[in-house]
Parts: sequence; C-alpha cells; structure tokens
Amino acid sequence: MAFRKPPSPGDRAVLVVGLGRFGAATARSLIDQGWDVVAIDENPELVQKFADDLTYTAVVDSTDPEALRQVGVAEFERGIVAIGTDVEASVLTVVNLADLGVTDIWAKAITKQHGKILERIGARHVVYPESAMGERVAHMISGSLSDYLEFDDGFAIARTAAPRWAWDKSLADVALRTKFGVTVVGVKKVREDFEYARPETVVERDHELVVAGPTDKVELFSTEAARGRA
Repeated sequence: MAFRKPPSPGDRAVLVVGLGRFGAATARSLIDQGWDVVAIDENPELVQKFADDLTYTAVVDSTDPEALRQVGVAEFERGIVAIGTDVEASVLTVVNLADLGVTDIWAKAITKQHGKILERIGARHVVYPESAMGERVAHMISGSLSDYLEFDDGFAIARTAAPRWAWDKSLADVALRTKFGVTVVGVKKVREDFEYARPETVVERDHELVVAGPTDKVELFSTEAARGRA
C-alpha cells in the first residue's frame, strides 16, 4: 500500500515506524507540534486506527528494504523506529533506514545491549522509554519530586516544591548552585505560567523549583528540599 500522496522532502516531516503505544503517542505529539507525520506499520488494523489522526499512513513491512523504497522512505531526513519487543525487526529497520539515506534516526530500545547495537548500525539517538518512565515514577512516588527527567550523560532536570528555608528569599540569597551544585532554571505555581529564574526572583511558599544539574546533585537537593518541607 502506498501513501495517499508522496511526502515532500522539504517539508517539516518525520517518519514513524511502528504504531504501538510508544509510536502512536510520539506521532500524535508531533502532529500537535505542527509536524507532518508519515507512519507505517505491518499491522493493517493499527494503520487504519490512526489513518485519520496522522498526515500519511501505510501498511509496510519495515524489514523489507524494497517495500520501504517504494513508499518513498528515502525522501526523509528524520525517522523514528518505535518497534517494541521484536529486536530483530528493530535492528533490520534501522539498517534499512540508514541504507536508504535517512540520516537522523531515533530508535526505541528495550535493553542497553539492544541500544548499543542500534547505535552501531546507524541510530543517532536511542531512547529507553520503559526505563526512563520507571525512574521517573520512582522519584515521584518517593514524594520528593513532582517531575523528573534524567539524561544518559549523568544530567537531570527535576521539579520540586520549594523548601521552607528558601521561602521569602531571593535565589541569589538561597545560592543553590554554591550549596548543592544545581541551577534553578525557573519557578512555577499551580495553574500559573512557568517563570524563568533570575537572581532577584523571590521564592514563595507555593513555588515549585525547576532545577538542573548532575544527577547525584539533583537527587541530593531533592532529598534536602523534602526534609525542609517536613
């Protein structure tokens, strides 16, 4: 099955391979951000399910390079391989996209070993959604953070309620960079817009602090902040 119309190489477009939960959520989010999303999957039911939500859809076996070529995959610069537990299909798909000239390949991995293989065969970015979500939920359940995102290079961004000892003080006076080695990116109140942090920003009782820094230092600060609210 071919696309309803050929993709335009110069457009703000991305290819998504695999319409499981991760692939479908990624595709919908990209649509919401104004991207043209071409999605392919070998399951006709999934393709039909999302046909009205996405820009283009097609039933394609992504392990078949000729099938990919026929539907114009070589026209894309960016591709997301969202295939889940079928490691062989994931690897073959990344190889095929790389061979067809897709230069910016993002791929989902289920293990570190799987991710290393994907990187070696052409994936520029590898994501571990299950692992990342597990870490995020663990930090949130602990009660010290309301949101958390860790990067592979040992860097993290987190959101946590301001501790009592910071209330009614400016960020310059609180000096979290000096005391904890973290940077306050911004402050936020419930149902109010995010406010970029400045040295003169005063921390209020109902503020949440968005902090960034090395993972161990972010975690240490979140622990101290939780104690400061007790």
